[in-house]
Amino acid sequence: MEKQPTVVFRNVGQVYFPQSRVECHYSLTSDHRWSSTDWIGIFEVGCTSRKQYHTYTWALVPEGYTEGTSVNCCALFHASYLPRPSAVEYQFIYVDKMGKVCARSRPFTFRAPKPLEELETLKEEQDEEDGEDGDLLLVITKAQLLQSQLDESLKKQADINRSLDVAKEEAEKQKEDNRKARVAWELEREAMKKEISELRANMKHNCEILKNIEGNHMNVKYSQENLTSELSKLMTEKDESEQRIKELEEDIKILSDREKEEKSELERMKERVKKMSSQMKHDEEKRKCLQLEYEAALVEVRALQDRLEASEHVAEGLRRELRELGIRQGHTNTELHQARLQVAQLTLQLSEENLVLREERANWTLEREAYKHAAETDANKLQDLSCEVQRKEEWLQEERMEREKLEVELGRERDCTRVLQSDSKRELQELKASLRMAQKEREEQQAEKQGLLIYIRQLEQRLEVVPGTESKDDISTSISPGSSSEDEENGSSASSRSILSPLFLSTPLEPPHRAETLAAETPVSDTQ
Repeated sequence: MEKQPTVVFRNVGQVYFPQSRVECHYSLTSDHRWSSTDWIGIFEVGCTSRKQYHTYTWALVPEGYTEGTSVNCCALFHASYLPRPSAVEYQFIYVDKMGKVCARSRPFTFRAPKPLEELETLKEEQDEEDGEDGDLLLVITKAQLLQSQLDESLKKQADINRSLDVAKEEAEKQKEDNRKARVAWELEREAMKKEISELRANMKHNCEILKNIEGNHMNVKYSQENLTSELSKLMTEKDESEQRIKELEEDIKILSDREKEEKSELERMKERVKKMSSQMKHDEEKRKCLQLEYEAALVEVRALQDRLEASEHVAEGLRRELRELGIRQGHTNTELHQARLQVAQLTLQLSEENLVLREERANWTLEREAYKHAAETDANKLQDLSCEVQRKEEWLQEERMEREKLEVELGRERDCTRVLQSDSKRELQELKASLRMAQKEREEQQAEKQGLLIYIRQLEQRLEVVPGTESKDDISTSISPGSSSEDEENGSSASSRSILSPLFLSTPLEPPHRAETLAAETPVSDTQ
């Protein structure tokens, strides 16, 4: 395959007149590397060297040209340097800074215009300052007339190109604005999705907390049932210990301190619940902020839509101008057919740009509708989440009320059980103390009995009683009245301690069967 040229000559005529300047139109492609030393020369067809040019001019580019882009250019050859009229064929050759031939034009000739066929008459109105009536007839060559018409058409073409460039720049700006708006909308949408996911995570966390509270509630119910069973058992013992409640003031103080601790724990739980409610309010405020941002995004989308409509109006104005230019150019001569073809190509390019703009507008409308639908679905989801949050808050409030009631009942039941336990412990301690006292009294009585027996033997030895039976009877008779009087007067053991004194005969003595009766009564006290 042949390599495509980097420079293309355009609108090259077959005949040029040496009396007028010659314009050479050419296009630089994006692959060409332009330099200020590039030049265009007029060579004879079939020349073999670059030095065989007839005349040349520098290849200029318009202002603002950037390397790597395609551009249309024009070079002028003045009439004084052009070849004389002849049948020799010439051509334009573009030479770059390295001396390489980049492009060749088709051949053309220079010839003089015929005297009558090439003359044209024009009517020109005189100025009002001359004060003469009638029109002025001008006779010029047809080449000059065509050159002037060509200049006018080229000026119009340059204006059209400028307007097309402006339209392209506006379309690119509009595309960039649309892209930026789309990126901003995507970022806002991602932020909204993240916040919604955070809200859902918070809702899941709250649901887990509620499940834990329900488990605690079931445990409390189970403990309550156990406490009720224990309470039914302790109520039977409560009737027996009602008389001793006054002695438990110290235990009540301890219980009041513990009750204060439990109240402090309840206050902590209430503070946690308040924190949860404040967090729910914070989530509601976030949702309101998201809704405000969504409304602002809708306002921006409307502004972008207005700008699109304005750009469409501008494009319609340009199309009207192009139509008017097409109508005006329809009246030109057949020799300007190539210029009209170029204008038609430009109109086709503009129509393609308009089609691209319409397609982009259609895509934008579809994307906007999709974004609106997504925003509506997000708003519905937010509403559903807010309804669920309200229901959870109501359910939490009910659970709090029930829990407070259960805590109050549990506190009362704990107080009752503690009082009953303290009563039973105190009774048990008292019974143990009474049993110990009874055992001590029994031991003391046994010791006193042994002392009495020893003292009786000593008395027998002192009195030297011959019949032991009589002495024993006398002693028993002397002891028995004292024992009856002792049972009637005192029940304590203080008198038994005075038996060892010398005044034994004058003091009442305790009978031996007293210890036996006390020993028999002790098992009954244990059962009590």
